[in-house]
Amino acid sequence: PVGQNTLGRISNVLGEPVDNLGPVQNSTKFPIHRSAPTFTQLDTKLSIFETGIKVVDLLAPYRRGGKIGLFGGAGVGKTVLIMELINNIAKAHGGVSVSGGVGERTREGNDLYMEMKESKVINEENISESKVALVYGQMNEPPGARMRVGLTALTMAEYFRDINKQDVLLFIDNIFRFVQAGSEVSALLGRMPSAVGYQPTLGTEMGSLQERITSTKEGSITSIQAVYVPADDLTDPAPATTFAHLDATTVLSRGLAAKGIYPAVDPLDSTSTMLQPWIVGEEHYETAQG
Repeated sequence: PVGQNTLGRISNVLGEPVDNLGPVQNSTKFPIHRSAPTFTQLDTKLSIFETGIKVVDLLAPYRRGGKIGLFGGAGVGKTVLIMELINNIAKAHGGVSVSGGVGERTREGNDLYMEMKESKVINEENISESKVALVYGQMNEPPGARMRVGLTALTMAEYFRDINKQDVLLFIDNIFRFVQAGSEVSALLGRMPSAVGYQPTLGTEMGSLQERITSTKEGSITSIQAVYVPADDLTDPAPATTFAHLDATTVLSRGLAAKGIYPAVDPLDSTSTMLQPWIVGEEHYETAQG
């Protein structure tokens, strides 16, 4: 199920609601395996996606229709940053968000849901005024479900982009678990493992998900993906394959969080392909570099 009625609801990989609020009413259905937009549909114009969070917009600006990696351990403020982004895109861009919980803890999914209800991003009184749709395939689900739940969330986001012509924020937590689930499925199918035991189809699987996240002439999907780096090894095939697709990285630092500085964005480690003088302007570039 896709469409306006999925807002404020929690669905599983099959699009079935799991929040005890009854079925999703008269919604359109889309298949989760769809082809990426064609060359003629793409919007190649470089434009900045203003988040309203000053440290991000100044030091590592996001690209509209881009893919952003969010790095940070537990308790450094990832969830709060996401909540702020969801709130800002709703108020400033009139856009909506889709959050995909891929292979993470059920408790974290529940915390996110509760915090969204508190901050009125999910409006309990009038559910149709909610700004976000949630799709969860948590750690306890079989690998097939965890591998596909990212595609379910992406399909919901594509509806808002292509049919409603909106700017959509797609949040994926965690993109590494998508790869991990694919690796489990690959082993179960008896495929020959590739580097570090990952699936031989790693690049294809990642590409088929990431290529659908883009800006078209109708609207855009800007994706923020939490990236877990196994054993802090950036050369591991899972994070290394993810990096190839990212336009910007936002690194959250425990040191800054400990000092009480939020959002704890590390200005030296965070990067963006948009921070070029011919895109953001000379003054912005000089200020950021200084």
